Amino acid sequence: MSAVPPDDRGFLLGDGLFETVLALSGRPLFLAEHLARLTRGCTVLGLPPPEEPVVRRALDQALAVAGLTDGRAAVRLTWTAGSGGRGLDRPAQPQPRLVATASPAPLPLAPAALVIVSVRRNAGSPASRLKTLAYLDNVLARRGALAAGADEAVMLNTAGEIACAAAANLFWVSDGRLCTPTLDCGVLDGIVRAQVMALSAAMGVDVVEVRAGPQALSAAEAIFLTNSLIGVRAVGRLGDRLLPPHQVTASLAAAWGAMAGPV
Repeated sequence: MSAVPPDDRGFLLGDGLFETVLALSGRPLFLAEHLARLTRGCTVLGLPPPEEPVVRRALDQALAVAGLTDGRAAVRLTWTAGSGGRGLDRPAQPQPRLVATASPAPLPLAPAALVIVSVRRNAGSPASRLKTLAYLDNVLARRGALAAGADEAVMLNTAGEIACAAAANLFWVSDGRLCTPTLDCGVLDGIVRAQVMALSAAMGVDVVEVRAGPQALSAAEAIFLTNSLIGVRAVGRLGDRLLPPHQVTASLAAAWGAMAGPV
């Protein structure tokens, strides 16, 4: 991987996007969906998107360099606005920069422990629905969760509505229905989120996108997290409340595992 120069706008200003792709024995999962989301983000930011062959070569090289062509690996694709002068304005013709790195991605086996943190999600910001390089709120939210003895944070938005976890989408089961915050709450359009919603509908479980306060989680029958690396991860504790295993979560985790395929 080439060094990122000190005038890179991603480094200086968080001007850019990223995707985290799960690779199983060198096979990237849902790469087309990741690239489609990256392209949508580029449209919002006013950047040209990377070309798919370039991304594939960078991804394969990152896995090879890290010695992770077998097993589970997380490939981080970072697309910055490239080098630019001092200040906020980009060059007239930006030259974006692609950086790809790979790391081991062991699958967490235990249910997650959640806590609601004070860091809020700004649903009015376009960045709240994109994987931008400006992730400091998420970093602080996760830090707060760890300090409270939890694995992951529940982030509310500035209206006090459930938004997401620091690095995952949130789902919960209520009255036999599967609920998840609407994207307008400041939620990333997760790749696994969309897949789980489709799987749920195919299983005959009603799925609704909602606006809800934290009391919805307090009363939920089950809660789980989704993202590209963990798939479907059950939540075993929210604050001091213990949550027993639930059939909906187990069925979706099994269906997701069958869809992703063996390592």
